[in-house]
Formats: sequence, structure tokens, C-alpha cells
Amino acid sequence: GLGDVYKRQVPIIAALLFTAGLLVIYDTSPLDALDSIFQGAFGDQSKVLSVMAFWVPLTLCAVGLVITFTAGLWNIGIEGQLILGSIAASWVALKVNAPAPLQIPLEILAAMLAGALWAAISAVLKTRGKVHEIFSGLALNNLAIILTNYLISGPWQPPEGGTFRGTSPFPDIALLPRFADSRFSPISFVITLIAIGLVYVTLRGTFWGLKLKALGKNPFSSFLLGVASERETILAMMFCGALAGLGGAVRVLSWFDSLRQSISGGIGFLALLVVMLAGYRLLWVPFISFFFSVILNGSITLQLRTQLHS
Repeated sequence: GLGDVYKRQVPIIAALLFTAGLLVIYDTSPLDALDSIFQGAFGDQSKVLSVMAFWVPLTLCAVGLVITFTAGLWNIGIEGQLILGSIAASWVALKVNAPAPLQIPLEILAAMLAGALWAAISAVLKTRGKVHEIFSGLALNNLAIILTNYLISGPWQPPEGGTFRGTSPFPDIALLPRFADSRFSPISFVITLIAIGLVYVTLRGTFWGLKLKALGKNPFSSFLLGVASERETILAMMFCGALAGLGGAVRVLSWFDSLRQSISGGIGFLALLVVMLAGYRLLWVPFISFFFSVILNGSITLQLRTQLHS
């Protein structure tokens, strides 16, 4: 009802007033700050494309998390799943010389498989070892970071020697086609739209989606109804991991041109916030992801103009 609408608006208004108050304390006009963010996100074509380039992997991760949250799973390990996708795509880019039409599809498939298998570890630990996915996910996130740093400074180090900056740049044939020399790949945008549609159909129009909802609502009752909780848990985590791995591929093949330290950029953790703010409703996810992408890209200009922390 109307009362519920007002209740939802109160936290938003309170947050805006609190933020405006902080800006005033530091002698900055809230309107100037808002204008700085707007110019930083939409001031020219390159900034708009940067917003879209960040939106793609964030939305892929968030859309995947809708699946696991629907099944009642806290997939904190999505950060590591994104990183493993980056590593797998990087391996294909550096080590596999496939024909041009096959190179990028192989990188994407490898990334999705790696993300899915990394997620499956958490799922198996939960179903067979009774280890909560939060704890296994955090451990696997750290292992993924360690593995990245090892590869960058060890086996995949550039010819000039080891460095924590990154691997050698990938050949052009291995990179996603980018628009106007930006970090935004139209192909990755189309893939993201397909992923949103796939998850929507899965949750709204398939028996598997119905089983995931039953599992998330009441695991015991769903067991009595014949839902195989172990299988559905593993499949849900792997589905999410595959989309996170795809997001990792986009990071290394369009945002960057090599495997870098801190390749995830915290996107996995941010995606968790996006989905929770969306109330686990899929159709809200792309818009909230876009909002965060605007804020994060625009805050750079805010920092430069006002000398405030971004």
C-alpha cells in the first residue's frame, strides 16, 4: 500500500540528508557534489562508456547471485569465482593460439567453467562437509588472490622479469572488440542482456526455478516434496559461478588487456550489496548496478574537484 511506499522512501531520504550534511560540514555544496558526479559519469562519451564497461561485470555477478539467493545460499565466494574466470580467460589468451573466430569463445567458455568449478567447491563443502558457504567462500576468495599474485610474479611474468603489476599484454586477437578505444565492449553488453533474460526465464518459467524457490523458502519442506537439495545447491552455485567467471573474462579482455593484481576490483562484494538492495528481485538488479557504476565513476571527478575522498 501507500504506507509501504513511504516506508521505503524514508531510508533513501535519510541517506541523502546524512550525505548532504557531511558535505556541508566539509564546506562543499551538495549541489556542486552532485554536479561533479554527474559530469564524471556523463560528461563525455568516454565517461559514459566507462560507466557501461563497469556495469557489465557487476551486473553479471549480481544476476548470478539472484540464483543463489533464491536458493537460500550466501555465495560470498563470488569474488573468487570472478578471479578464477579472469585467470582461465588469461590462460587461454596467453597459451592458446586458436583461429580468430574461436579464440574469444574459448576464453569465455574457459572463464565460465573455471568460475563454475570454483563455486562447486563451496557447494560440495556445504553439502558434504557441512561447511557454511560464507566461510568456504571467504577462504576460496583469498586462495584466488594468492593464485593470481603467484601467476603474475611467477609462471606468467613478463619477459622483462617478475612484477606484481600484471602479465604481458594479450595479443589483439584475444581481446574483446571495444567501442571507440574505450574499455566498453558491445559484445559483453549483449552477453549481459542474454544472461538477464536467461535468469528471468529460469526463475519464472522453469521447474528448476520453482525448485530453487522452494529450497530457499523452506529446505525441509522442499526435501519432503522431493527436491534434491544437494544437487540443486551445487547447480545453483555453479550457475552463479559461471556468470561470475564470465564477468572475470570481461574484466581481463576489455577493461584491462592482461591479468592484473586485484583484478576483481571488489565487484563481487559490490554485487552482493546490489542484490540485497534489490530485495533479490531480478528486474531491479540492472538499474541498481547502473546506479553504483555511475556513483563510482563519477566520484573520481568529485574527488578531483572538491579534494574530498571519493
